[in-house]
Amino acid sequence: MNYEIVEMEERTFAGVSAVTKNDSPDMQSVIGGLWQKLYSGVAQSMKNRVNRKSVGLYCDYAQDMSYTVLAGCQISSEGIAEAEKDGLTVKKIPAGRYAKFTVKGEIPKAVAESWDQIWNTPLERTFTGDYEEYQEDCATGNGTIFIYLAVK
Repeated sequence: MNYEIVEMEERTFAGVSAVTKNDSPDMQSVIGGLWQKLYSGVAQSMKNRVNRKSVGLYCDYAQDMSYTVLAGCQISSEGIAEAEKDGLTVKKIPAGRYAKFTVKGEIPKAVAESWDQIWNTPLERTFTGDYEEYQEDCATGNGTIFIYLAVK
């Protein structure tokens, strides 16, 4: 799958989160539940959003293959305290190099199919935080998603 290498500044995200594993039998329902919760009012009430996009963040990778998944939005650094006060999880990803993949199509099918290809792409990953950024055209269920993987 084609990608480009981009340099990005540190980013802060807030949202609802859980810990899961790719081989967990309930992984899809855990992640799906986070998105349902985000869109049931959490995203709309979030203050200090940087834009109207939604993100799926994967971070805190552990040796047992578990990781934290967060469904949320990018927020400004000024919004951290407010988000935490509202009970949201706040995560930062560091500045650095990221492999940027562009996905277009039906959500979530196109995203899942893309991840299958991405996992087979030879990249030197840092595992400091990877995320899907759903562009505003995704509101229709069909749109553009950028997937960013932290790389060396």
